[in-house]
Amino acid sequence: MPVLPLLASMLLGSLHFFRIIDGEADEAISASVSIVAQSLSTLLVLGLLIADLSGISANNPVYGNWLSIGQLSIDFSLRSSGFNLSLAALFSLLLLIVTRFSVNYLHREAGFHRFFFILNLFAAAMLLLVLSGNAVFTFFGWEVAGVCSYWLIAYAYDRPTAAHNATRAFVTNRVGDGGFILGIVLALLWQETADWQIINSAAADLDRGDATLLALCFALAAFAKSAQIPFTPWLARAMEGPTPSSAVFYGGVMIHAGVFLIIQLQDLFTQAPIAMLLLALTGGLTAVYSYWVGLSQTDIKSAQVFATSGQLGLMFLECGLGFWTLAAGHLAAHAVVRCYLLLTAPSIMHATHAQPIKPVPARLANCRWAFMVSLQRGWLEAIIDWLLVKPIQKLGRDMRNIDELIIDPALGVPGPAIRAISSLAHWEEQKMGANLDSEEDSFARGSGLAGKLTQWTAALMGWFEFHFILRGIGRNSIRLGRRLGRKANRFEQLLLSPRYLVLFVLITLMVALGYAA
Repeated sequence: MPVLPLLASMLLGSLHFFRIIDGEADEAISASVSIVAQSLSTLLVLGLLIADLSGISANNPVYGNWLSIGQLSIDFSLRSSGFNLSLAALFSLLLLIVTRFSVNYLHREAGFHRFFFILNLFAAAMLLLVLSGNAVFTFFGWEVAGVCSYWLIAYAYDRPTAAHNATRAFVTNRVGDGGFILGIVLALLWQETADWQIINSAAADLDRGDATLLALCFALAAFAKSAQIPFTPWLARAMEGPTPSSAVFYGGVMIHAGVFLIIQLQDLFTQAPIAMLLLALTGGLTAVYSYWVGLSQTDIKSAQVFATSGQLGLMFLECGLGFWTLAAGHLAAHAVVRCYLLLTAPSIMHATHAQPIKPVPARLANCRWAFMVSLQRGWLEAIIDWLLVKPIQKLGRDMRNIDELIIDPALGVPGPAIRAISSLAHWEEQKMGANLDSEEDSFARGSGLAGKLTQWTAALMGWFEFHFILRGIGRNSIRLGRRLGRKANRFEQLLLSPRYLVLFVLITLMVALGYAA
């Protein structure tokens, strides 16, 4: 089921990369390939769902072994029953609807073929995420879906705002990925498996503290992916992409991945009351925050964004209170409704433009400080920047200054070394030139056939060394060294940028927690 949209994505990407399909004339090819792949995948999922409801489907078939180390074995298996299969069927239908909607919506867009390449890749990633039988392949789908999200937020990549919003959303979600990776590592250490069923069934055998730490790792991943406090601001930035991608990513499918992860680990969270309490508190706080901020939004996408995060907060609250079935039904219903509302957002604006604008509620308008907090979205993103981003940026500048002012002088700056190499090459060039200008090369002399062959070979090698090695080094070493130096400086500045520093800090924390565990 994930393979069909993956093959469609690879086909479209290859054809567009080699300019076999390009422009408006070939739009029908991309549209047809995408619709056929999505339709066949949806039919397969629905057929398997009917077989499961009829009681004739196999239980979690294994398609191969991915890794075996001692007693540790990670198989590639897909869930073929239960909540996973039902959600995969729903997501497949929504992806097919959005694919068909996008054909007309993106007609004559410059990035038409690129959009359908990403959309098919995203469909494969989400089906793998939902149907995978173990945490490793779920994480593969989780990451690929995040990359597709980045590409579609930055769909208009020539606009600085789009690129900036895509980067902010991408980096924010990577914080949650750190929790996911740590959760996989802890499961492999403590339970020697990444299989979801075994993780749940063996949760009762874990110590209360171990179960709580494992649950909190996956909860962090879910909070970031489903835009819960303090990660909520990235969802508003994600609306930068086209309407179809907003509908399928942040209305119907990907935004619910965090809630799906929590529901899938129901047995684990039941063994961790502290994690359950955190789910309830975070979900409730996000619901209140989103409702409050949503009252003062003036555009339809922003209103939909905070309505989405508010509903997701209620789902986390339901999970934290133990209403797992209610949360699963809430997820499915909200995915359908929100996807529909975002797809119809442009027509809603046309249908309601002549109607009077609904005023801000009187209770909010009369309370100036509450209205200001709502209008400024609680300054949540500014607070996160003040607490995390700016200190890390200052730390990066301090590290660079220490490197330039202390470490480089102690080890020796690269400039004199390059000049010394250049001077040596120049000296060798002059020496070789003088030898070649002489009537006879004194390097090799001989008589007879063997001697003459040796002399000619030495002369040929000397000519080759002079023209292709020493001359090239002598003339180009300074420029080459400068280019390499500039590239090294750019690479160093890239590593010192906030997003990579945050990643390094998170990796350090994960390693420390792993050793502590």
